[in-house]
Amino acid sequence: MADFYTAVFGWQTKMLGEDMGNYVLVTTTEVDEKGWPKQVGRIHGGLYPKKEDWPAQYPSVVIGVDDIKESMKKVAEASGKVLDEPVDIPGIGLYVSFFDTEGNRVTMLQPNPGM
Repeated sequence: MADFYTAVFGWQTKMLGEDMGNYVLVTTTEVDEKGWPKQVGRIHGGLYPKKEDWPAQYPSVVIGVDDIKESMKKVAEASGKVLDEPVDIPGIGLYVSFFDTEGNRVTMLQPNPGM
């Protein structure tokens, strides 16, 4: 899969290993010294390996936020549904998924300081 996206779109991939669920981090555009996109509106992402016993395995949009608790409150106030409490991804930040008003599953990430 990593070779496919590199060949088709020129994306860079990084295998994060078993400790991170074999997640494949995808970089889609030029980044700054902290690893964030230099151009507004550009995104990064990644993919987990498919598993036979996991339902509905689709790519996910991850939105960077400054304050995950405040953003969770705003999701609920705007008639979205937050799916759980934030999870700490070691070395990365706090992560939580939600459904928007159309039923799309989206994720928010509050990066660790210095990210």
